[in-house]
Amino acid sequence: MVDPPGGARAEAVVDLDAVRHNVGVLRASAPGAGVMAVVKADGYGHGAVPVGRAAIEAGAAWLGVCTLEEAMELRQAGITAPVLSWLHLPDDDFTGAVAADVDLSVSSRSHLAAVLAGARRAGRPARVHLKIDTGLSRNGAQPAEWADLLDDATKAAADGLAEVVAVWSHLAYADVPHHPTIDRQAARLTVAWQEAVDRGLNPIRHLANSAATLSRPDVHFDLVRPGIAVYGLDPMDRPPAESPLRPAMTLRCRVALVKRVPAGEGVSYGHEWTTPRETTLALLPLGYADGVPRRLGFNGRMRVLLGGVVRPVVGRVSMDQVVVDCGDDAVQEGELAVLFGPGDRGEPTAQDWADELGTIHYEVVTGVRGRRVVRTVVGGGSSW
Repeated sequence: MVDPPGGARAEAVVDLDAVRHNVGVLRASAPGAGVMAVVKADGYGHGAVPVGRAAIEAGAAWLGVCTLEEAMELRQAGITAPVLSWLHLPDDDFTGAVAADVDLSVSSRSHLAAVLAGARRAGRPARVHLKIDTGLSRNGAQPAEWADLLDDATKAAADGLAEVVAVWSHLAYADVPHHPTIDRQAARLTVAWQEAVDRGLNPIRHLANSAATLSRPDVHFDLVRPGIAVYGLDPMDRPPAESPLRPAMTLRCRVALVKRVPAGEGVSYGHEWTTPRETTLALLPLGYADGVPRRLGFNGRMRVLLGGVVRPVVGRVSMDQVVVDCGDDAVQEGELAVLFGPGDRGEPTAQDWADELGTIHYEVVTGVRGRRVVRTVVGGGSSW
């Protein structure tokens, strides 16, 4: 990735060429299925609209979101590709979403009734995806409720109020490719789908997330729904050097202050680190309000790339700032520091942060937030 000019105080640089590359890898991994690029949570912190556009340019046929508001943002941006929204309250007003041709997931009879009410107000049939709980025990209808939901959906289709587009579910253990629950969930989905077909409906099936798209071709069915892999973060926890995916986000900022500090001085709150010698400290204007986890600063676990060298963050991570020990090296105010990125230049990666924190890289990139972090999009070529 070519660095854009570093004018912003702090920025999340999003490489759309990496997104396009990743969608290409995912399409090649599922040649018999369509690809739905999941852009919920503002594109996992990368920007739903630019990522959605890049994914479509790279061959994704669908986009997936969590909420009605997220779906409408895509429509208002001029994106006309099929969009599925899947997490709603039974008293949501679906009129606008139906009118905007947004596909809607339904997990209960009450949810279906609310969607159909929206279809009546919109004056057009709703496109629904019936979700069956195959073993994750989150969203989706229980098998005991499935027949009643199918009866309602079949009647709605006959009345011209709904088109049943799909039967779908979500995997619990896709990141463990040979886990027995995958086969069990796929079998339960197929039974539920067949019951819909037996009622005269003609839905597609979809089940596979990022990990299953890359590792389980037997559960690709008609459509795969990669999320984290679109952003280049490997769902199998392979390091970037071993993964076919390219991380799309780089978090970086400019050095706010450089100063020479004598030996024996405490640094940051609580003086958990004291200068063992005279040293140069660089102040970075990012903290936990911007998505740098406070606990990452404990025990000197955080590193940044500054001046071509990976250097330790010393002392606690504050709300707005962190301090970097530069030793006797000359660093400049205004110089760029990279907190995490693809790892191409030795900088920490989102996976490195996740490993240190005992979490997943999803949390790292979606945690980059706030109006103080500017999102800079690179990797043009968009026709939008």
